[in-house]
Amino acid sequence: MRKKFRKHPTKKHISFRFLSLLFLSAMIGLPTACGQGAVPGEAPTRAVTKELRTPLPSEDHIRAFTVVQDLKSETFIPAAAQDIPRNSFSDLSVPTYVTKVEDTYFIVDCYHNQVIYHDNLTDPLTDWQVLTGEIDRGHTVASDGSVYLVDDTEGNRILVFEKKEGVFYHTQTLDEAGNRPHYIVYDAPTDTFYVWSSMNGEMYLCRHDPGDPQMYLTEIRTVEALKETYVRSFTIDGSDIYFVSGIPGTPAVLQADLSTFAVQKTYPVPDEMAGMIQLTFAEGSCYLTVSTDITGSQDHATIIRTKNLKNLAAGKYEDIYENFIGGGTPYYITNIDNAYYLTEHRIPGHAVWKFDITKDGVSGVEAVY
Repeated sequence: MRKKFRKHPTKKHISFRFLSLLFLSAMIGLPTACGQGAVPGEAPTRAVTKELRTPLPSEDHIRAFTVVQDLKSETFIPAAAQDIPRNSFSDLSVPTYVTKVEDTYFIVDCYHNQVIYHDNLTDPLTDWQVLTGEIDRGHTVASDGSVYLVDDTEGNRILVFEKKEGVFYHTQTLDEAGNRPHYIVYDAPTDTFYVWSSMNGEMYLCRHDPGDPQMYLTEIRTVEALKETYVRSFTIDGSDIYFVSGIPGTPAVLQADLSTFAVQKTYPVPDEMAGMIQLTFAEGSCYLTVSTDITGSQDHATIIRTKNLKNLAAGKYEDIYENFIGGGTPYYITNIDNAYYLTEHRIPGHAVWKFDITKDGVSGVEAVY
């Protein structure tokens, strides 16, 4: 039996020389979004860490991801087309995330405990195929085009998939990935998958070498201010990373340095928007999806827009949820092919929205599913 990687590694397990080299190339970026004077969402140029001649990861870091199946093995047998499971649901139950990788769309169907995929967003949901049904209330899927990471939120683990001959295979698993991993982002400038543990302020940084899909754990970081706060997402913008925090604790948006996670600024928010979901920078404005107020009531679920994060505490923001009918609970926003998509629940027949964002705000809103 393989030795398990410790959840909280000591100096014995993490090569600080490797970590310092990993982030040494990160150049200091431009001032960041909303009130910092830069264009929101426009990332400054930074070196790509995969080009560094870094030492190989330790055995402990590699073993953090257990191998489920090896697609290069002589015993590997490709699945037949008829064996790929189809989605059996005609609707979505609390969808949380929609994205596109190359020519394939993915939707995380949270309460149906699955991730589904298809080549368009117009066919019925029963035409979609199932990437995985091995998850319990998963929230996101992220890819660098080589591997696909899915969070199994209630299972406290991350599943890794690879695509071969048009079929997705579960190839690796990262067990004990914090407490309810809730949000995964692949950041190309740092060539790193950032995996967020939503209940204890931990971030798992994961990579694989060029040409080798084997994932390994590079570091586990902790944001001390968020150790006892439910945080549903983060936003990487240039050389900064933003966390939406609120319940319990003092509701605020935290701006930290991406290379160290040291908190640089705190932007307080009113209690009525304490249960924030996600922060999106687009066209010179900041957009926040909100699930609840500080008491946990979804009656305050909404989407707000502001030009400057500093304005939130003073109540200087615009409620734009009426553009999406309103009355539900908006969740994650993603950008696909120059359009924006919003997942939402509590409104029958309006689970995924498509819309545009211009300098004047939101327009062209239409229901997808």
